Amino acid sequence: MAAGMKNLSKTFVWILMGLLMLGLAGFGATSLTGTVRTVAQVGNEDISINEYVRELQREIRAVESQTGQPLQMSQAHEFGLDQLALSRLTALAALDNEVGELGISIGDENLQKEIVAIGAFQGVDGSFDRDAYQFQLDQVGMTDTEFESDLRKESSRTIVQNAVVSGVEMPSVLTQVLTDYVGARRSFTVATVGPDALTTPVAAPTNEQVQTYYDENTDQFTLPRTKKLTYAILSPEMLLDSVEIDEDSVRRLYDQRASEFHQPERRLVERLTYPSEEAAQTAMAQLEVGGTTFEQLVRDRQLELSDIDLGDVTREDLGDAAEAVFAADLDTVVGPLPSTFGPALFRINGSLAENTTSFEDAAPALREELAADRARRQIEAQAEDINDLLAGGATLEELTSETEMELGQIDWTRQSDDGVAAYDGFRTAAEAVNEGDFPEVAFLEDGSIFALRLNEVLPQRPEPLETARELVVAAWTQAETNKALEEQAKAVLEQLKADGDFTTTGLPFRVENALTRTAFLDDVPADFMVQVFEMEPGELRTVPGDGSAFIIRLEELLAPAETDELRQAQAALEAQLNQALAQNIFDAYVRDAQARARPVIDQRALNAVQSSY
Repeated sequence: MAAGMKNLSKTFVWILMGLLMLGLAGFGATSLTGTVRTVAQVGNEDISINEYVRELQREIRAVESQTGQPLQMSQAHEFGLDQLALSRLTALAALDNEVGELGISIGDENLQKEIVAIGAFQGVDGSFDRDAYQFQLDQVGMTDTEFESDLRKESSRTIVQNAVVSGVEMPSVLTQVLTDYVGARRSFTVATVGPDALTTPVAAPTNEQVQTYYDENTDQFTLPRTKKLTYAILSPEMLLDSVEIDEDSVRRLYDQRASEFHQPERRLVERLTYPSEEAAQTAMAQLEVGGTTFEQLVRDRQLELSDIDLGDVTREDLGDAAEAVFAADLDTVVGPLPSTFGPALFRINGSLAENTTSFEDAAPALREELAADRARRQIEAQAEDINDLLAGGATLEELTSETEMELGQIDWTRQSDDGVAAYDGFRTAAEAVNEGDFPEVAFLEDGSIFALRLNEVLPQRPEPLETARELVVAAWTQAETNKALEEQAKAVLEQLKADGDFTTTGLPFRVENALTRTAFLDDVPADFMVQVFEMEPGELRTVPGDGSAFIIRLEELLAPAETDELRQAQAALEAQLNQALAQNIFDAYVRDAQARARPVIDQRALNAVQSSY
């Protein structure tokens, strides 16, 4: 913490650098009338108007950088940024007042060292540059006297802060207790009671039981907010039959994509290059006598297999090495062979046969592709005319009689993903549409156009039992099954209390050793490990689940394992606790300094600054 606070001696300077483009020089002196120059007095320290303006501007710029939007003064006031800026300056002034009361100062020599060490004030040779120093201060409307005074105060505050927080440590017993809690382990036996363990399956519910369960659990059968929409759509598929494609167009497309339909034989190859023929021959000789592996050769070259993988290559890709590589068997290494980067060893990992698709086989798909493309162009050409019809007052129903669009209806929710609701464009429009909006033409991802109208919005509501009956029956059956499984588990638990032998239960069981609280187990309730850690050695307990129940016997309590990971976690926790304690102590000290300094706020000056802003 003390080291972190030492870095605060540079904080004021970096704030200045962040404000170079703000152009706030002389803001307080030229934007306000009268002789008021301060907004607050804290003990013997004053908070000047310029200081307040700079701090407020910094808070506003911070919010603007996060939101990407300009912030008005009224919004800054609503967010409390003006009070935040004043609060921070008041705390600093209280510390300055405390420093003055204590008579602490860093002295001129130390101040000089602080200034010349600031990178922004250094020239190209790394030494202090007086012109750069003056230029930076001029940009923010400060004199060297003002800056040096602020830096002197900042350094003195750091001395006081270090004195307050140095040596602050949280009691080690707290860290140890927390570490022991996190690292504690348990060994236990757990048996699973599944539906097949029930002696009598759960019978189908009666109508009365279904109605009762539905009435008691209506919240489980709630329909989401629903928009009843009418839409008109024109898709490329709807025009395919009317689009004529001549054979020459299909042939041209086939020829243009010849590489797709005529793929030569290929090999899946890795290439390991060497700086010389001799080095490559030596590596190959080691492989042939079994003195090394190809993977080890790759590592010896300080490479990974991904670095040498060429993927699938043709004869043309390999050049002079093609014949040897294509003649070799799979999973063999050949070489040295010439390559673009020098002598290389090639490992052949796979083979892809020559693949040729005739024009007759490719023609149907190409013809459909051309037809779909022309259909999309036709739709694009019609879109503007259809939009004009809508703008002229045509309804969606009238569009279907005047154009090739088709009408549809959908009860849309945010969970809808079937049919037209599968398109992002439609979902976006359905989410945005409101009652009274006029339909407009919009495009879908496949080139379709559509327009929609909101007929009605249905709020969240219980689904009627008539349509929800299957869900209700399934939920009732699951609930009753869980009850039966829990009862069965309790019966087995009594048996285990008598003989303690899990093998006699006939249930599947397993022993888990040395698990911590954060251990993850499949198919168990979320609070399973919590319950395990509540138990005492030898204790038996049933844990209900969803579709199963569990019987646990705690076997052993184990102390945390002495691992590097746990030791690192303990060290990090100790540092975090010490830092938190030091910060809390320092915060209390600042509050006490403020109380003793008795800040006096000039609200009229604050109002004037905000109005001028």
